[in-house]
Amino acid sequence: MLLGAAPMTHAQGERSAGELMDAVMFGKEPIGGPFTLVDHTGKPRTDADFRGKLMLIYFGFSFCPDVCPTDLMAIGQAVDKLGPGGDAVQPLFVTVDPDRDTPAHLADYVPFFHSRLLGLTGDAAQVRDAARLYRVFYTKVAIEGAAEYTVDHSGFIYLMDRDGKYLGFFPPGTPPDRMVAVIKPHLSAER
Repeated sequence: MLLGAAPMTHAQGERSAGELMDAVMFGKEPIGGPFTLVDHTGKPRTDADFRGKLMLIYFGFSFCPDVCPTDLMAIGQAVDKLGPGGDAVQPLFVTVDPDRDTPAHLADYVPFFHSRLLGLTGDAAQVRDAARLYRVFYTKVAIEGAAEYTVDHSGFIYLMDRDGKYLGFFPPGTPPDRMVAVIKPHLSAER
């Protein structure tokens, strides 16, 4: 939690960050599944739209001051470092802050990180449903003494195969070269 921040209430029955982290890190539950969101151009998108490509999926929010931009930059650099193979990888940024991350706002934000990065948003229920499929923890956190808020969230980068099946994750702060080393074998193995 951020210093000086107070947690805002969130829906009862939501799972803790620790439970969701265990599910991802130790493979205790399936990861991924069908989602319906809207991209930063206003086009409706489902997971099926990306079949035939590997997917790098990151859940975060555009008002994040440090972790999200750092990881999104690393994703963009990894896609570039893959050279022509990068065309077989679709980077996706799914917001956990749909109130502020509208398609128009994401259209201004995502090009900073990669020309092919798609920003995805939706209504609160659509975002919640997608986050649950990927075992993503997120909660709004009030900033003490301010009208604004931040969002605490898990920060895994998910690697999905060409059929949308989970291959694994990269922890926050993974360097682009490490992503490339893990992704490359999947480019040649799945042709």
